[in-house]
Amino acid sequence: MDLNTLIPLGVDLTAALILTLGVYYPRHRRRDLVVAFLGVNIGVLAVASMLSEAGVAAGLGLGLFGVLSIIRLRSSEISQREVAYYFAALATGLIGGLGSGNPMLASALITLILAVMWVADHPALLSGSRHQLVKIDRAIPDEGELRAELEARLGATVTSLTVQQLDLVNDSTLVDVRFWLDPTEARSKARSARVKTEVA
Repeated sequence: MDLNTLIPLGVDLTAALILTLGVYYPRHRRRDLVVAFLGVNIGVLAVASMLSEAGVAAGLGLGLFGVLSIIRLRSSEISQREVAYYFAALATGLIGGLGSGNPMLASALITLILAVMWVADHPALLSGSRHQLVKIDRAIPDEGELRAELEARLGATVTSLTVQQLDLVNDSTLVDVRFWLDPTEARSKARSARVKTEVA
């Protein structure tokens, strides 16, 4: 195994550890997905390396990428954020395994994926943007009235809402709402809640 092969492998292994243990786990604390991301990355890296050594076309490697994606995504429900981490782990493994032809380009692409994931999932980026499924104990067919009700209850600016269920019999509304909560105000409310808990 020559240096051109070892460089992408080493960069991928380093990137996989940083992605899972340095970025994902400190932010989201799901140990099971750390295992999944590392396992998928190393598995794809190993298979892609073998395909590369055997001289198999990169198209077959991309087909493997798609097959593994379908299998994993059908096995359990995960959030869109976790889907992004999952594909990042797949992509870095595939690039690392097939990148021996141009190790510098492969290393640069793996680094780019890692940097994008670090920035895109940073807590400071769009920290006031929230998404929640809310059930209100009133049937509110009017969107303007519903928006005002949600803003009053959430203490935030509603940016988008979609009514999932309007129950006129049981008098309730289930709504998928996206809203903007000022980060400073959110921290202030969290501190107030902690103070009330300690006093109680």
